[in-house]
Amino acid sequence: MWNKRNDEPYTPRPQQQEPSPSPPAPAPVPMAAPAPRPEPAPPRQIAAIGASMTIKGDIRAREELVVDGEVEGTLESQSLITVGPSGKVHSNIKAREVVIFGSVRGNVEVSEKIAIREQGSLVGDIKTAGISIDDGAYFKGSIDIMRPEPKATAKGTKAEARAS
Repeated sequence: MWNKRNDEPYTPRPQQQEPSPSPPAPAPVPMAAPAPRPEPAPPRQIAAIGASMTIKGDIRAREELVVDGEVEGTLESQSLITVGPSGKVHSNIKAREVVIFGSVRGNVEVSEKIAIREQGSLVGDIKTAGISIDDGAYFKGSIDIMRPEPKATAKGTKAEARAS
């Protein structure tokens, strides 16, 4: 029963395959243009003023600016200005957005939002559309909240064009 061998060689039986009808050819699909790939975001450009640097004068930038050193003068950026924990700024600031971790003495004008973080301090007046002051932050001055400018709609643009 167990270890019993057949002396007959094993031959596989041929299997009969019935011819199967071939599937109908799929209808040709029109080639669609590949979806456009989104352009990769350009790398963020950041200018930095290091902790050991002292600058006296006006600074204007399009890119983000990080201040960890000392600045006396005017700071302007079309982007974000961050005053780091060791940053000391004795100047007016004008930017799209400002975040303060260090010390600022001067007026700040921001088109979007200013944030004064926990250890940050600001002595000066603020003109902004949005503000955030963390617990532990120091602020002395006045705040002028601006309303964001309404965005022009397509209907408003057409109406203005007709009036011209």
